[in-house]
Amino acid sequence: QVQLVESGGGLVQAGGSLRLSCAASGRTFSNYAMGWFRQNPGKERERVAAISRSGGRSYYADSVKARFTISRDNAKNTVYLQMNSLKSEDTAVYYCAAKTGAWDIGPYDYWGRGTQVTVSS
Repeated sequence: QVQLVESGGGLVQAGGSLRLSCAASGRTFSNYAMGWFRQNPGKERERVAAISRSGGRSYYADSVKARFTISRDNAKNTVYLQMNSLKSEDTAVYYCAAKTGAWDIGPYDYWGRGTQVTVSS
């Protein structure tokens, strides 16, 4: 089992920045590819970003490219999502998730409980 705990969400004005963190425990963190997702009530969950086990490869949804940056620190068992130039449409609950297998495809195995990000316009 891998336990994931997100933090860093909150209320920010449009154009501002937030950094989300996700602390992992329970298994060897570097064995897992990581991803950030977001979801609003009544909408499908969207994969925002993903990062490979070593951190050498990453993926971004078109909606966040050039604004968000995913990174990880395997020594600290933590993955981050730096969010800049935030827009009202970025408002959502953000979840981190961990997976085995291919880093960029397939389902995720473990999920955090989420952190709310609200962007006011």
